[in-house]
Amino acid sequence: MPRKPIDLPFKLEYLSVLDENAELDKKLDPKLTDDELKTLYRYMLKARRADERMLNMQRQGRIGTFPQASGHEAISMGSVFCLKKEDWLVPAYRELAGMLYRGWPLETILLYWNGFEEGAKVPDGLNDLPMCVPVASQLLHAAGIGMAMNIQQEKKVVLTFFGDGSSSEGDCHEALNFAAVFNAPVVFICLNNQYAISVPIAKQMKNETVAQRAIGYGMQGIRVDGNDVLAVYTATQEAIERARKGEGPTLIECLTYRFTPHTTADDPKRYRSEDESKKWHLREPLLRFAKYLNAKGIMNEEQRQQIEAEIDAEIKEAVAKAEELAKSDELSNPLNMFDFSFAELPPFLVEQRQELADHIAKHTKHKKESGEKKAPSPAKI
Repeated sequence: MPRKPIDLPFKLEYLSVLDENAELDKKLDPKLTDDELKTLYRYMLKARRADERMLNMQRQGRIGTFPQASGHEAISMGSVFCLKKEDWLVPAYRELAGMLYRGWPLETILLYWNGFEEGAKVPDGLNDLPMCVPVASQLLHAAGIGMAMNIQQEKKVVLTFFGDGSSSEGDCHEALNFAAVFNAPVVFICLNNQYAISVPIAKQMKNETVAQRAIGYGMQGIRVDGNDVLAVYTATQEAIERARKGEGPTLIECLTYRFTPHTTADDPKRYRSEDESKKWHLREPLLRFAKYLNAKGIMNEEQRQQIEAEIDAEIKEAVAKAEELAKSDELSNPLNMFDFSFAELPPFLVEQRQELADHIAKHTKHKKESGEKKAPSPAKI
């Protein structure tokens, strides 16, 4: 029997446009305008400062446990920046920069991490899904949306995100396979930050890269420097152009590092070395991009400080709005939990809603009769 190599149509590349010293590879320059480059930086910086502010709030007991996005700004912003407004965004939970750019108010995101249903409300006019905490489940939604767009002959694309840990989930493999078989216009962005909570990538998979899995599904795949916003932009733009032309899905693996714990409930010092973290901080995406903008003559230190001041004011305003909303009667009413998933509640939820309303009314009456000064907000039945 003959034995010979099989000529596969897919090759695998690694892409970096800015090196670790912020030197540009001119052959790969995506040639964005000065305003576009400054917009990329502004939203990356806003996400970083918002992330830091949320950590302080969590430590003060003002919001709940949340996963920080610091270090992932280049992935989020470099990819979402390529979308048109009518395209679909199906995020996981570290896409803060891209969501802010897309038009999600920061106060809405603060409400989400404080446990309010209203934090999942998609702003009007956006084809977005809310953040998704269960790992990989959102990828099936993205594949389904892409399939539906093919049936309706729409020339839109879907951009979705998942982590390296999610790539081990069955939902991930089903979504990738489904999207490839049905040629769905989906761009799958993997944030490979090298740890699934405390489990290193070497104990998650035998492959050298996540990107090479694309070959097995029959789609284009590429690994990019996830701390280089221009590399992420270039790879995503190419993938979106292929999707719009009907050439199917793409898997983009963005190699990066988690500068913070997995969530505020995690302690990475228990499983990562200080030397490892220091090495990756040299490739930090914001400092690297700021250095490039400075060398290009687009943004000096004085202008950067001005952006910092504007962002600081925006974040303070958003925090005040979120905390004011959280105290309002409407949002503090626990019956709201029934109001945002179904256009018409199924009978078993109608029964549960009434049971809770009765309990609140009984509790309120008891408090009033016992003379307690503060009664719960009146129930909306």
